Amino acid sequence: MDYWKYTLLTDTDTAELLLAWLSDSAFDTFEEVSEGLAAYLPAKEDQIAAEQALADLQQQFDFRWEKQLIPAQNWNALWESNFDPVIVGDFCAVRADFHPPQTGVRHELVINPKMAFGTGHHETTWMCLAALEHLPVAGAHLLDYGCGTGILAILAARLGASDIEAVDIEEESWRNTLENSALNGVADQVIARCGTLDDVQGNSFDGILANINRHIILDSLPRLATLLRPGGWLLVSGILRDDEDIVTEAARSAGFAHRTTRQRGNWLCIEFTR
Repeated sequence: MDYWKYTLLTDTDTAELLLAWLSDSAFDTFEEVSEGLAAYLPAKEDQIAAEQALADLQQQFDFRWEKQLIPAQNWNALWESNFDPVIVGDFCAVRADFHPPQTGVRHELVINPKMAFGTGHHETTWMCLAALEHLPVAGAHLLDYGCGTGILAILAARLGASDIEAVDIEEESWRNTLENSALNGVADQVIARCGTLDDVQGNSFDGILANINRHIILDSLPRLATLLRPGGWLLVSGILRDDEDIVTEAARSAGFAHRTTRQRGNWLCIEFTR
């Protein structure tokens, strides 16, 4: 698939705000770059509508943009050139299969992201990886909502989760989760589905991972509460610091109790219990 790469030229703080606003738009992949934010639009999508969305955001934020066509055959070379291993203390490392093995960590994940989100580079995923070190995962029945590359489900499997149901609305993410689960030797523990929460087959989960974005999290909280057993935990990320009160209040209304909040840059990762 060909992609249009829109480079949004702005400062770091504005780039993070734009990422939050665009995360539920037709743009399906994002990359933080030195100039600001790169947003990737599948060539099959409506460019006029996407560019109108950018024009509307320019009424609120100070940025300009440039556009470049990225042919499908160049995509792997593009992400490989920008993908460095990610280290989360001595807990885990994330690398691609073309990187040498990482030493000095307890868990090493091999993730080939292709067009799916989740390599650990972004603050939201990094915090979820770090949080998993301290959550009761061993023997647990888990849901990874918005699984992307499958990175969180795979780490949970490595930590001893009995089974993880992973779901993502993007077909490419579903395929990527299957591939990466097999690559990491946890295909028997990770059940991947392409779809929404309506397609989830399990219930009474011990824990739910939801690294998506604020809008989807807010809409999904009531349904997530029905899928989680009493006393189970919910880890949400993809939330900007300024949106903490909105999310925590909505979670409280849905039957969740706040437990901890982690912050990295302008992003939050919040743990709740039901």
